[in-house]
Amino acid sequence: MNIVFLVVQQTMFFSIPLLIVALGGMFTERGGVTNIALDGMMIMGAFTSIFFINQMQGSMSGQTLLILAILIAVGTGMVFSLLLGYSAINMKSDQIIGGTALNMFAPAFAIYVARTLQDNGVQQITFTNTFRIPSVPILGDIPILGGLFFKNAYITTYIGFTILVLAVIVLYKTKFGLRLRACGEHPQAADSVGINVYRMRYAGVVISGALAGLGGLVFVIPTSTNFNATVAGYGFLALAVMIFGQWKPLRILFAAFFFGLMKTIASAYSVIPVLATASIPSDIYKMVPFIATLIVLAFSSKTSQAPKAVGVPYDKGSR
Repeated sequence: MNIVFLVVQQTMFFSIPLLIVALGGMFTERGGVTNIALDGMMIMGAFTSIFFINQMQGSMSGQTLLILAILIAVGTGMVFSLLLGYSAINMKSDQIIGGTALNMFAPAFAIYVARTLQDNGVQQITFTNTFRIPSVPILGDIPILGGLFFKNAYITTYIGFTILVLAVIVLYKTKFGLRLRACGEHPQAADSVGINVYRMRYAGVVISGALAGLGGLVFVIPTSTNFNATVAGYGFLALAVMIFGQWKPLRILFAAFFFGLMKTIASAYSVIPVLATASIPSDIYKMVPFIATLIVLAFSSKTSQAPKAVGVPYDKGSR
């Protein structure tokens, strides 16, 4: 049973950042802008928030410090996403190239600033993990479920599920969500009824940046005690989750947990008896998430239905 608890908890740690970042990608692409820069946004959000934790952990700790770091990660992602918004919406540049440029800029920026600001001149930013909750009061005492979901937990897990619920409500139950989806499907028709397409697309990009920045922090906190200007390609994996989830929140949830399980197998295979005793090289296990990504996308790409206007710059003068 302890192994089951471990696998479930590790799957949650890997799945929640995928869920958050994929939902961010969903919002921007539902508005009509392709966001290849999710990986770079994750790196920027993780960098600023982990650096904040590194500097402040001597004077505060626990959930207060984590909540402040979350706000910084979200703010950083929003600001960084404006670069993509300006290039894709105002300048009408190629969105793939713009996103790729941001992905190249983010780790280089994080490395340079970390080496400049730290006294030892290294790029790795270390922190002390004081954020784990040994047992959630009352809920942690529930048989089986308490051990699975409410022990050795992080508030970021519950924030991820909250974001999922809010995403469903915003996308399908609000006027904003309807307008955003209209801008991703038929921007000219949306403009004809008075919807500001540029503003709605900016809103989608900024929401995407906020969630990607948060996802960077959520990825690092449960799985490491340092940040080295990388999120292990999680931004690209989140894109696969978004596509596999067909740009729909609940499908994205199931896709995130599938890929999270694959990532758990890759990292925790040594404590799973069946896998540990198998004569399979460790490198094969490390390849599992990415092999699964290729297989899933190969079978789901034919039925993939992206928003019709995604990736197409909107020109108000064209009809």
